Amino acid sequence: MRILKNILVALVVLVLVLLVVALFVDKDYTITREITINKPKSEVFNYVKFLKNQNEYSKWAKMDPNMKKDFRGTDATVGFVSAWEGNKDVGKGEQEIKKIADGERIDYEIRFIKPWESIAQAHMSTTAVTDNQTKVSWAFSGHMPYPMNIMRILGMEKMVGNDLQTGLDNLKSLLEK
Repeated sequence: MRILKNILVALVVLVLVLLVVALFVDKDYTITREITINKPKSEVFNYVKFLKNQNEYSKWAKMDPNMKKDFRGTDATVGFVSAWEGNKDVGKGEQEIKKIADGERIDYEIRFIKPWESIAQAHMSTTAVTDNQTKVSWAFSGHMPYPMNIMRILGMEKMVGNDLQTGLDNLKSLLEK
């Protein structure tokens, strides 16, 4: 009985410490990853501006082979929406093209519905390194309210960053075939 009491006290103290730490953790985050692809900028941008193409390189799109997908509007144009609903790993949500700077950058709003509601901003940008090399940046930013912001120091940013990098690595392999 005494061991159980000590374990319970330790858990309560741990939770209290995490809640206090979360008071000092920034609630806003931005995660960016980059890769250089050996293709001309126009070719790379003309591929990444189509949201449906993310199904071919995004780690998240590949996590559930039975994921239900729905598309609304004209792909590669402002207002196009790509929606998904899948297993517990991918949840339910949608991504909408909010702005396009042709040949340069495409901005998205990602609306997560399940397992929890949240809105994040994302963008992909392309920059010519040489005539046949393009740097692609993929960024994801958002706001995590207290006490969920504690996830920032518990590995959320590393995990999302790794997923972005996996997607960029897949994109590079796909486009350089």
